[in-house]
Amino acid sequence: MGFLLEDGLVLASDSRTNAGVDYISSYRKLHVFQPSADRLFILLAAGNLATSQAILNWINRDLNQARREGPHPAHSSAHLGEGSASGTGVQSPADLLTARYLFEAAAYIGRLSVAVQNENHSALRQVGASGEATFILGGQIGGQAHGLCLIYPQGNAIMATPETPFLQIGESKYGKPPLDGVGHHKLSLEDAARLCLVSQVITRRSNLTVGPPFEVALYPRDSLAISHHVKLERGHPEIAQINKVWIESQRQALQQLPRFAWETP
Repeated sequence: MGFLLEDGLVLASDSRTNAGVDYISSYRKLHVFQPSADRLFILLAAGNLATSQAILNWINRDLNQARREGPHPAHSSAHLGEGSASGTGVQSPADLLTARYLFEAAAYIGRLSVAVQNENHSALRQVGASGEATFILGGQIGGQAHGLCLIYPQGNAIMATPETPFLQIGESKYGKPPLDGVGHHKLSLEDAARLCLVSQVITRRSNLTVGPPFEVALYPRDSLAISHHVKLERGHPEIAQINKVWIESQRQALQQLPRFAWETP
């Protein structure tokens, strides 16, 4: 999940992947990129692990090539297998190093995602598997406002707004109520980080496909640097404490709800 705040951004993820009840493992889903001093990006991934890892590899490949050769429209990876840019036929000079706006960086990742999925679609379809992956991209480019966007498997994207400040991908339904209930654009970075952890921890109680380590990254606006990056491993006492405090607060709220007319005052 990602939170767009007046003071910056908070992004959080779990680390569990699920390929069936007999194959559950942990992989990082939160990735930080700083291609140059004037920009910083945080990328969250959910969905097909092979697709998301391939996209991360292409992003790093493009950045490494740009550092060696200098940024050039021909280097972006849209034509997978040909060393240039997207299987979609859409050419663009923008990647994480050359994008002037966050939406251009999101469009670049969207093109990579579509290209990787197209590359493997036939083989995956034969075994009834999906290669879809979804991403949240947050960050800031110097001279522009900080922002947050959700990139769909089809390559298009939507932006978070002050009215709709948080975005979720992956297993989201169990952890959404706390965000809806108390989340808003003017939360402090720390309160938003706590709320994201609550959302992660209570989702874990209801769905085994979500689990630690939990990661949270805080980005103060205009800083072009991550201020805090927290990682809570399995068994970390803070996970148990968050769960305990949240459950107790719900019990107290239950006792404070209005009584039915037939109950004795």
